[in-house]
Amino acid sequence: MMKSPVEFFKTLQKKVCPECGQQVSEQAESYLMECDRCLSKKSE
Repeated sequence: MMKSPVEFFKTLQKKVCPECGQQVSEQAESYLMECDRCLSKKSE
């Protein structure tokens, strides 16, 4: 039996920042891998 799309997305693992290991709170359109704190430390 197939899962509904809602159930599929509810069961995905949370994204974790590879720099510090903190859980990343993300928006649906975000493709960023680092958390806001680590992103703010980077210079462009």
